[in-house]
Amino acid sequence: MNYFLKTYAMSGLMVLALAGWAASSGSVLSGSAEPTGAPQAPPNYTVTQADMDRWKVELSNAGRWGKDDQKGALNLITPAKRREAAALVKEGLAVSLAHDVLTEKAIDNPQPFENTMVDVNEIRALDKIAVAFHGLSVSHMDALAHHYIHGKMYNGYPQSEYVTFEKGALKGSINNVKEGVFTRGILMDIPRLKGVEYLEPGTPIYVEDLEAWEKKTGVKVSAGDALFIRTGRWARRAKLGPSDPSVRAGLDASVIPWLRQRDVAVLASEMALSVLPFPPTTQITDKDDYLPVHNFVIAALGVTVVDDLDLDAIGEAAAARKRWSFLVTMAPIALPHGTGSPINPTALF
Repeated sequence: MNYFLKTYAMSGLMVLALAGWAASSGSVLSGSAEPTGAPQAPPNYTVTQADMDRWKVELSNAGRWGKDDQKGALNLITPAKRREAAALVKEGLAVSLAHDVLTEKAIDNPQPFENTMVDVNEIRALDKIAVAFHGLSVSHMDALAHHYIHGKMYNGYPQSEYVTFEKGALKGSINNVKEGVFTRGILMDIPRLKGVEYLEPGTPIYVEDLEAWEKKTGVKVSAGDALFIRTGRWARRAKLGPSDPSVRAGLDASVIPWLRQRDVAVLASEMALSVLPFPPTTQITDKDDYLPVHNFVIAALGVTVVDDLDLDAIGEAAAARKRWSFLVTMAPIALPHGTGSPINPTALF
């Protein structure tokens, strides 16, 4: 049994262990031991394939909630966490976090959403939809069956046995989230932090950016939170048009230990979390890690990921109130064998 499975409940020891591990690996967490006023070493963002492979063992949540668990980090959303989140609702203002579906093909929307009328008369109107929601444009939630590490999904279930063309996902399906998510949401508006309208494609987001936002807002990420990372993707698209999604702003691979330390339950962004192309400091070669943060948190940490949100409206609402935490609710379509679902999360102030 790895060290973290033995000690996850001992939160103080976990922080120390993660900090010590990060120092030895060259990755950056928070809380430097340097005396005040001492020269600070430049941050080291280097992440090698050896680092990634070690994290897959040392940081894994496999077995943390039992060998049969299929909910992963959603187990961190306890009844107490839900009550804490409910208490954040003061005004009753609701803000959608989803982007309106795109029905025109574009470089960042290769499989447009289809919404077709099938009957219109003086009594009623009927329509149907067709959507390939995994991808670059439809706001959607990923099930834990969506990504694998060396052929195994979260908690060690073999893909070859439990996810097939014939039967879909028999383990880790989106139906494990059928009851929905009801927890504290935290928005990190990185363009606002940097004083820009949007991040330029290819901009990496580092731990110090996340912690600078915590310091600026006074809101610290804690266990069971849903963390929303705004890059300004849709604001940029509205101004400049569609752009090549192979160049995108997002989280640098070096943030992975920090995410494990903070025990987020849900991680959401305006595309698929990870910065592309890799910065020179990211020296990753395994095909499983083509989106390092996105794939790792699903398959190793069991974190529920939500992609392609539109966080512009919540950014404006939060800034107007100087409130960066809120109740967030979301629930997928009930697909017993689905690897994900379109979704429309709602933030409530």
